[in-house]
Amino acid sequence: MSIREIQEEIRRLKKENDICILAHCYQAPEILEVADFTGDSYALAVNAAKVQHKTVLMCGVRFMAETCKILSPDKTVLLSNPDAGCPMAEMMDKVTIEAVKEMYPDYAVVAYINTTSELKTVCDVCVTSSSALKICRQLTSDKILFIPDCNLGDWIAKQIPEKEFKLLSGGCPTHARMGSEDVEKAKAAHPNALLLVHPECKPEVAAYADYIGSTTGIMDYAKKSDAKEFIIGTENSIVTHLQMACPDKRFYPLSKSCICANMKATTLIDVLHCCQGTGGEVIELDEDIMNGARRCIDKMIELG
Repeated sequence: MSIREIQEEIRRLKKENDICILAHCYQAPEILEVADFTGDSYALAVNAAKVQHKTVLMCGVRFMAETCKILSPDKTVLLSNPDAGCPMAEMMDKVTIEAVKEMYPDYAVVAYINTTSELKTVCDVCVTSSSALKICRQLTSDKILFIPDCNLGDWIAKQIPEKEFKLLSGGCPTHARMGSEDVEKAKAAHPNALLLVHPECKPEVAAYADYIGSTTGIMDYAKKSDAKEFIIGTENSIVTHLQMACPDKRFYPLSKSCICANMKATTLIDVLHCCQGTGGEVIELDEDIMNGARRCIDKMIELG
């Protein structure tokens, strides 16, 4: 079958089987084209909760599918590829953070959404890369334990100097592959290009940025900007998407190594098999974990 034929079959099956397909921005173009919603992880989960479909198919990684299940407990939630995890989300667990909380009992625990559902149960509030700054500013506590991404936490802490931040050693291994030497090389090759980076990047990279923001923030900035050249400091699929969305502009990857193997694990055939009922994994969560994680996410909705 050709890509187009597979896509047509997926569209037929998702309608026949009442399936809503969600695709994170880091997915391949052929997957985004068959999705009902595309975007960042939290936006996808919110959209999933609003639709009437009985089944939701997440083309992304495990913590994203878990978030969908928490916000849509009565729906069947499928993870398109069971092997698609998130190394950052798996870096810290509930037991570890409970021990850290005992060491810093007067700190509010802020969890990046890139965490497991179980870990969220012992955190005070959840944040996304686009809402983290706003939410941390609104917290009544002036002491914040930010987990697990120390780069995102460092970026936020620098903008709220009146608050005290405690950061642990954790982060996105994909974004961590990029360093100042990559910036120097890219700037030398494209001196007129603006540098747009994700806050998960190292501080040494963020220091050179013309814009720092979430995945969708980077895409929106590039689309609206009058500039014609951009160096993109996030997962390289965004370079491809922007090239297709803005063919009159030029987009360059900050590093050819900025590729997330977990996001690339999902294929169009995986999506087809899920729609056929022969693939994917049904996400099941313990009721206590669902309720505990939902409290953390509801606080994010309230503040963000």
